[in-house]
Amino acid sequence: MIPISAAPSFEQQDPEPLAKLLVFLRRRVSGDYEVDEFGYDAELTDKVLLELVRPLYTRWFRVETLQVKNVPEEGGALVVANHSGTLPVDALMLQVAMHDDVRRPLRLLGADLVYQLPLLSHLARKTGHTLACREDADRLLRKGEVVGVFPEGFKGVGKPFSERYKLQRFGRGGFVASAIRAGVPIVPTAIVGAEEIYPKIGDLKFLARTLGLPYLPITPFFPLLGPLGLVPLPSKWLIEFGEPIRTDEYEPSAADDPMLVFNLTDHVREVIQQMLNELRLRRGHAFPPFL
Repeated sequence: MIPISAAPSFEQQDPEPLAKLLVFLRRRVSGDYEVDEFGYDAELTDKVLLELVRPLYTRWFRVETLQVKNVPEEGGALVVANHSGTLPVDALMLQVAMHDDVRRPLRLLGADLVYQLPLLSHLARKTGHTLACREDADRLLRKGEVVGVFPEGFKGVGKPFSERYKLQRFGRGGFVASAIRAGVPIVPTAIVGAEEIYPKIGDLKFLARTLGLPYLPITPFFPLLGPLGLVPLPSKWLIEFGEPIRTDEYEPSAADDPMLVFNLTDHVREVIQQMLNELRLRRGHAFPPFL
């Protein structure tokens, strides 16, 4: 016979999590929270938004990070990564990797399209993203932030599955110029796994132009299966941070030398491509049970 005193009761449950939630909600509703000059809300990002995507990171994609020691523990740095996956899920996974494994927030530079959509623009600002322009990049790097950039842009994230893990053009090298002006290291970063989550086999170009989108993908499951086709495939991910490339050996004025910027941009691209090739061999097959 179980004593009454040993029986579970509501009063015996720990009220602390509920109390913390109520305090959090009260402060949010009353506006008692801080954002920086770019609109970044660290508390909302850490306690809500990253929590929502973390199950994808830990359980669905089973992300493994490598060489996190290559990201400086303090001071500014520019993380330069390959972009892929049809939808920019890799940006979210890289942000979780930086927060959980590197223990530093990542301030991503986003394309113009992100800030032309009202809801997405507001959410991007809240999570620390900002427009991919020289002024914002320079200010963040000089503040000592870790800034993330995907130089391939939409050409990378929207490339067909047949061209997976082949880096596209890196633009004009504006990210390199920003790193030189701020004197911060460039951390080449390779992401393997994102290419397989939405294998793009076609493009609804006319409809994409009508909607003002850079592309509207056709995958083996979308639009055939409707909303179900938006569920990403559970590929195995690896994220590796390469050895930092120093820029503090250059004068800030060197950022205006187009030849220097081009050569350094090309070097960063070659390093990332080599890292991708090695990571693909290391990982092997993308999907379970072929791990």
